[in-house]
Amino acid sequence: MKMKSWSCALEHGEYETNRDLVIAEALEAVAETAKGFHVNLVTPHTFGNPDEYLTPLLKEKFYDEIDVKYIDQCGCGGYVLRVEVMAP
Repeated sequence: MKMKSWSCALEHGEYETNRDLVIAEALEAVAETAKGFHVNLVTPHTFGNPDEYLTPLLKEKFYDEIDVKYIDQCGCGGYVLRVEVMAP
């Protein structure tokens, strides 16, 4: 369990061509983030804005336990989605 806010880099290498891997590891990163902290999911540019394909899956899995916010496209071309794990 990560007891701090952190970033999960999912934008290079095999992630650029494997959307299922990006989704699986993004879900795992959120599950590994302790309540009261956030994880920045950095996703590849090849799949476009993660708010369109990843946010619905995150909300489906974690319901109201998280708050998801699209941040921006980063300098590397990827996208940043911030997922805050809500404290009780």
